Amino acid sequence: MKSEYDLIVIGGGPAGLAAATAAYDEGLRDILIIERDRFLGGILNQCIHTGFGLQEFKEELTGPEYAQRFVDRTLEDGIPFLLDTMVLAVRPDRRIVAISPELGRLELHAKAIVLSMGCRERTRGAIMVPGTRPAGVMTAGTAQRYMNVEGYLPGRNIVILGSGDIGLIMARRFTLEGAQVSAVLEIMPYSTGLTRNVVQCLDDYGIPLLLSHTVTSVHGGKRVTGVSIAQVDEHRCPVPGTEREISCDTLITSVGLVPENELSKTAGVQLDAITGGAVVNQRLQTSVPGIFACGNVLQVHDLVDNVSEESQRAGRSAALYVQNKFPQSVRSIRVVPSPGIRYVVPQRIDLTEQAEAVKLFMRPTDVFKSASVELRAGSQREPLARFRRSRLTPGEMIVLTVQGSVFTAVEIDVSVGVKVS
Repeated sequence: MKSEYDLIVIGGGPAGLAAATAAYDEGLRDILIIERDRFLGGILNQCIHTGFGLQEFKEELTGPEYAQRFVDRTLEDGIPFLLDTMVLAVRPDRRIVAISPELGRLELHAKAIVLSMGCRERTRGAIMVPGTRPAGVMTAGTAQRYMNVEGYLPGRNIVILGSGDIGLIMARRFTLEGAQVSAVLEIMPYSTGLTRNVVQCLDDYGIPLLLSHTVTSVHGGKRVTGVSIAQVDEHRCPVPGTEREISCDTLITSVGLVPENELSKTAGVQLDAITGGAVVNQRLQTSVPGIFACGNVLQVHDLVDNVSEESQRAGRSAALYVQNKFPQSVRSIRVVPSPGIRYVVPQRIDLTEQAEAVKLFMRPTDVFKSASVELRAGSQREPLARFRRSRLTPGEMIVLTVQGSVFTAVEIDVSVGVKVS
């Protein structure tokens, strides 16, 4: 086992595999992938539904099929990897401490690091749903693993809190296995998942989606017996007189994902207060030189195809950094959200002598129809660029490709906001 590598990728899910294989394509050979699970592929191993790969491979695949494409590439390229290995700390000087049942305590050093640890689900405790603590309350991802990997049906009479994509997909999955899904509740006045998942997973199976509703209490001793639900007002507070009970034996929560950035903190990486991920430039480099971030540890994506594309850019950037080919910045500008936009990634554009197109990822704060996403410099009246959209919703990420000349023309921060026509 070596202790020095050109590139170490932390996380062997779709982001880490895409980054490692892209770095290999860029000419790097001294690469190591570290994965804490027993298998490569990450969360996709339990996502047996279709809908993956339409952009990356131009065909519809299941999650395991999509992951296997990158696993096969990793094996073909001969990129070494450690499984069942937990990284405990990443230092700013790119030193890594990890532990493995087979190898014990490891101290490694890399010329560059790609952070691709993914994200975790918010739990019932994170949203403070009151009531008792019986069996039968679990996150959508836990239920998905029980059903698709372990072969267990967690319940037969289901209520789902939250309309995130995993919750929507699990509503259909429970139904296909013969369980009854009484309702999907969403505290916001709109679904937080993709429109296609609302249609294909709820509408097609007659499962009601109750917007502006939440669970106010969980009932049961040893096992869930029911929940109290209520409509909420514009401040997301329960409306008196609207409360009612629904009988169920299982409550599934799908209330958001949180990037796994504990290691980023030990590395001294600056984090974004809104995304929970690292602050990066357009080449996915964090505030610590030589450390890059991509995938759901950077920002929670809707589509794994976007994860792969972003991670391939991170892998190529890391390879260029190791090879001393990384573009030198002549100046930097910030990209900041303004009304209508919750966050923008990357948060910083490092301009070089040669203008290059920049891909911006962002989410709107609300549902907008007949709107434009506009980029402005300071108090300038005319926008630097305008992108018209017939509909914007927080459940679907906005991805814009902006020509480099837009940024080279300004000397101050650029703001991104929504203007309704």
